[in-house]
Amino acid sequence: MKLDILAIGAHPDDVELGCGATIAKEVANGKKVGIIDLTRGELGTRGTAETRDEEAFNAAKILGVHSRVNMRFADGFFKNDKAHQIELIKMIRYYKPEIVICNAIEDRHIDHGKGSQLVSDACFLSGLRKIETVHQDETTIQKAWRPRAVYHYIQWKDLEPEIVVDVSGFMDKKMASVLAYKTQFFDPNSDEPETPISSKNFTDSIAYRARNLGRLVGVEHGEGFTVERYPAVDSLFDLK
Repeated sequence: MKLDILAIGAHPDDVELGCGATIAKEVANGKKVGIIDLTRGELGTRGTAETRDEEAFNAAKILGVHSRVNMRFADGFFKNDKAHQIELIKMIRYYKPEIVICNAIEDRHIDHGKGSQLVSDACFLSGLRKIETVHQDETTIQKAWRPRAVYHYIQWKDLEPEIVVDVSGFMDKKMASVLAYKTQFFDPNSDEPETPISSKNFTDSIAYRARNLGRLVGVEHGEGFTVERYPAVDSLFDLK
């Protein structure tokens, strides 16, 4: 399946929180978008791996993505090593995305920065034809494929974005996809332990952070990304 965008997160809900509105906008624009979760979030304080599976499925339906796959790497303990890189290379070559979006380059959760570097390395290595891989749904050696761009969404830490996407009109869909993870976020009736993301303040922050980024670039809402290479435009007038 050829995708325009492949969004990757260390845990189910990373993608929704980091770039859910951008995905919803691109889907509405006719782009084919897929999601890969590296782990099932099985070490999460609230809920279970099984509830996260169901929540991820529901969130994917809300966003309208074409595919969602879980790599089932070990939550908290996966490594950026050859074995994990090869498995991701198989997926990158299978989907052949033009753009990959992945975790923040550094963050509070150790899996975020680790997952970010794993994806970046796999995207580069995927372009080397002497690395031979076969995807489980194929019978022949895959052709090398390197995405033309890798972008990193912003998560817990307020990193300075290098580009901001105008996502005005798509925040409702983002919030619906985030709140599909019912076990993870604010619920005054929940008996689960409190976590840094289960407070009302955190849920509220999703909207006000997007509104503040939007304010800074002159739109209603924005989602920010860091880049791995300089973005290029044909004309200064292409910049808003």
